[in-house]
Amino acid sequence: MSIIGEKGVRRILLVTAFSALSALLLIALFIINEGVPFIFRYGLRDFLFSSEWKPAEGRFGIFPMLAASVWVTLGAMAVGAPLGIAGAVFLSEFAPKSVMRIIKPAIELLAAIPSVVYGFIGVMVLAPLIRSSLGGPGLSILAGSIILGIMILPTIMSISIDSLLAVPQSFREGSLALGATTWQGVYLVIVRAAKSGIIAGVILGMGRAIGETMAVIMVAGNAVKIPDSALDSARTLTANIALEMSYATGMHRQALFATGVVLFVVIIILNSLATVVIKGKVARR
Repeated sequence: MSIIGEKGVRRILLVTAFSALSALLLIALFIINEGVPFIFRYGLRDFLFSSEWKPAEGRFGIFPMLAASVWVTLGAMAVGAPLGIAGAVFLSEFAPKSVMRIIKPAIELLAAIPSVVYGFIGVMVLAPLIRSSLGGPGLSILAGSIILGIMILPTIMSISIDSLLAVPQSFREGSLALGATTWQGVYLVIVRAAKSGIIAGVILGMGRAIGETMAVIMVAGNAVKIPDSALDSARTLTANIALEMSYATGMHRQALFATGVVLFVVIIILNSLATVVIKGKVARR
């Protein structure tokens, strides 16, 4: 009976796993079916590199939104990656274990805060501060980058901490035995040994940043133009889909699905890179 029960549980788990995979596959097929024909009909070059997004006139160039997404994502990485890696190094190598047991879960709780809350803080606090201190409209790429940089901290920091803690204790003892200071051992040995995991965390954080919608809608300004500086307002790919899908019809709707295909491909590439980096780390061990 126990063998039969074990086989039954195995089948249930197998069906559950395949149902989740099937849902992902159906979503991917739906987006591809709606968006890819438009890309072939309109032209990939015109779609990706044209600067005119005028749906009423049949012009669907997403380059301004693509450029804004790149700006905001790189800005978020400039904010989140150094803070996340530095925080992970401090908590795993220098902070007392009791402190890490309190701070690490608190940081991970940041991921549970709704993005609209981050956006509200950005609109009410960050944007006026940028407007009064640096000029510009306040709702800008800089505001979006800072908000997204804070939002991706839990991802980068959690994965980096786990990677640093996975480095064998003998590495630390060996560096100290050779005369290195604690910081030299951390910088020259521990961080390099955990480099693959840290890079994977950064890549996954980048995927989170480029796919974020609500907070970016609230703080980036949503101007459909190629940004000239970090103080300019801009509209990202995700914001464009969210703002216009409710009333889009015909080719306009298909163009938004095609934008989703572009995002889908970018995120798949980033996740695949993270998987390759993690597998490379495991293989070297």
